[in-house]
Amino acid sequence: MAKLNDIDKAAANKGKGIETLWQFIKFIVVSLGAFVIQTFLPLLLKLPMSDAFLRQEFDWGLFKSSAEVGLGVFLAANLSNVIAQIVAFFINKEKTFNSSANIAVTLPIYIVFTIALICFSAWLSPTLITFFTKYVGENAAISISGAVCGAIQFFLYFPVDKILFHKKKEEFKADEKETAAK
Repeated sequence: MAKLNDIDKAAANKGKGIETLWQFIKFIVVSLGAFVIQTFLPLLLKLPMSDAFLRQEFDWGLFKSSAEVGLGVFLAANLSNVIAQIVAFFINKEKTFNSSANIAVTLPIYIVFTIALICFSAWLSPTLITFFTKYVGENAAISISGAVCGAIQFFLYFPVDKILFHKKKEEFKADEKETAAK
């Protein structure tokens, strides 16, 4: 990890633009991990589910099932999304942005934003799965849907995380020293 900290410091010394570019590169790596979770975990979560549960129809207003996407598929896709976002939050806070931001403040904001994105994905995902199932089969359609929803989230999360995790650990330590000196 010392090597990563050295690169972080070198990027910060080059200016805000280079530092942001380096953060974006790290964000991409973390997001690829979240992408893998979001794309393939639903396939594992489906394994213990019965066909009846996978195809069980539901109608919750905005969220409706189709012949291809029942309650089990819906839950597997969205549970995977939640797990991916939890993992990404903590890794991005600590490693990507090296932030000392207060979790009691940032986590609720992140959760509200994440719930909004998950609701959007939960609405979009069944539509994509239904569409792609006609061409590639159910498992591939689920993976493609997860990938598309993950890509949308990727491009929305970076600016939000950049704002949420703006306070660096070094800045936090400097603020503590100034407060203690007063």
